[in-house]
Amino acid sequence: METRRSRFNMWTLVTLVIFVLYLLFLLYPIVMVLAKAVFVNGTFSLDSFTEFFTNPYYSETLANSFAVSVTATVFALLLGSSLGYVFAMFQFRGKQLLQILIVIASMSPPFVGAYSWILLLGRNGTITNFLMDVLHFPQIEIYGFAGIVLVFTLQLFPLVFMYVSGALKNVDSSVLEAAASMGCTGVRRFFHVLLPLMMPTVVASALLVFMRAFADFGTPMLIGEGFRTFPVTIYQQFISEVGGNDSFAAALAIVAIVIALLVFLGQQIVANRFSFTMNSLHPIDPMPVRSWKKVLLYVFVYGVVFVAILPQLYLVYTSFLKTSGMIFVPGYSLDSYVQAFTRMGSSIINTLRIPLIGLAIVLVVGTSLSYVAIRHRNVLTRLTDTLGMLPYIIPGTVLGIAFISAFNTGVFGSGFLAITGTVAIMAISFALRRLPYTVRSSEAALRQIPVTIEEAAESLGSSRLNTFLKITVPMMASGIVSGAILTWITMISELSTSVLLYTVRTRTVTVAIYTEVIRGNYGIAAALSTILMVFTVVSLLLFMKVSKSKDITMA
Repeated sequence: METRRSRFNMWTLVTLVIFVLYLLFLLYPIVMVLAKAVFVNGTFSLDSFTEFFTNPYYSETLANSFAVSVTATVFALLLGSSLGYVFAMFQFRGKQLLQILIVIASMSPPFVGAYSWILLLGRNGTITNFLMDVLHFPQIEIYGFAGIVLVFTLQLFPLVFMYVSGALKNVDSSVLEAAASMGCTGVRRFFHVLLPLMMPTVVASALLVFMRAFADFGTPMLIGEGFRTFPVTIYQQFISEVGGNDSFAAALAIVAIVIALLVFLGQQIVANRFSFTMNSLHPIDPMPVRSWKKVLLYVFVYGVVFVAILPQLYLVYTSFLKTSGMIFVPGYSLDSYVQAFTRMGSSIINTLRIPLIGLAIVLVVGTSLSYVAIRHRNVLTRLTDTLGMLPYIIPGTVLGIAFISAFNTGVFGSGFLAITGTVAIMAISFALRRLPYTVRSSEAALRQIPVTIEEAAESLGSSRLNTFLKITVPMMASGIVSGAILTWITMISELSTSVLLYTVRTRTVTVAIYTEVIRGNYGIAAALSTILMVFTVVSLLLFMKVSKSKDITMA
């Protein structure tokens, strides 16, 4: 009895510690933001919310964000699903390389894509000048609604592609054969058979795309040109009111949190309606394509991937050009890299150092949380696991504002945990936002491990902690490391939270790229973007080696 009680207490203690950490670094900051929104100079007031809901300026801004996010989500779903279907169903050359390029297009910060498209299709862009001077096209307008949707679509369709590719791996080929025997083939089979089977995955990817688009402020800031979006408004309100009355900025943050929660709950309801388990004894065997269909397939696949990766390729090219501020002059040079390493060397180091600290937190907390969520399910573990998903949907700018509100003067103004402006707050924010990747990946790996293995170890005298560390964790290693690498990739490309929390000592490459673009130092920005892309490529290759897979998917 004592042994059982000690085992129970150990894992209960682990769960309580993680729960307290979520209370301190997630719920407490949100409560502080809410307090700032409803208490002005110590007096309860809803004036900030009244201003938001009665002023057409802000309702139009919110409508703009929904319009951009919904439109980008629809286009990303169409493009990503089509590409995932083609990759799963047909044989063609270069699949692995194309997958790496697709993921590279997704993992770079969206504002980098916006900056690249300005260089390509801006008023003085390379493609714009060619179309106008050589082909005599009229002036192309990349700015505003259309430009934002273009960047978001090309940036986010790879997420849909990876989810759909993972779902199609779980479809048994006998299902398709049965459909074909009944005369249901081609497009009809996709809509009537495959799409219903993939619906939970499609809904999950749609939520991810929508929330990424809705929460991003870097892209609209660079390419919007007067087209106001909600995250940009929150950022501008907060920055302009630092040191004064920031009640209105806090109210906007609370509205953003409520919207994110409503969207997430809606996705959960829809996903639960279509929820079912699917196992593939005979995975889909890609078919060869011949004649004119082969030409169309190559044009579609390589064309989409080329357009998606074009901004990154052009950035690499421009990073070797001679520059004078915003002007690229004839000739090639390594000056941009020299300046990047001499002026921004600390940013490059921070991009490795701070995410590594955050990753260490993620590995410890994520592995422990995934274990108690699967092996010791109860009310507390379910609540803790649910809390862990909140940072996944809350916009980064909102989380940054919440952290500043909570940890500028410490908990309850006591000075305890006054960590604003430190490496600690950056690392914790990175870990908190990206923890769900490792938790979900670890949980998936743990579900494949029979609990009888742990019971056998305990029957031979191994303690529960020893069994977890020496048997369970090593068996979960592939899932833990795969999730950790994806977490790492998203950490090094993080902007929306870090742009609010950074100082000169904690500036990362993404923040440096953003500030250099704003200042018009395009050469340095291109060099830093290329360095960041190299980090991403190396991480992806490591992911593929660890996972022992030639495919990069999310199941």
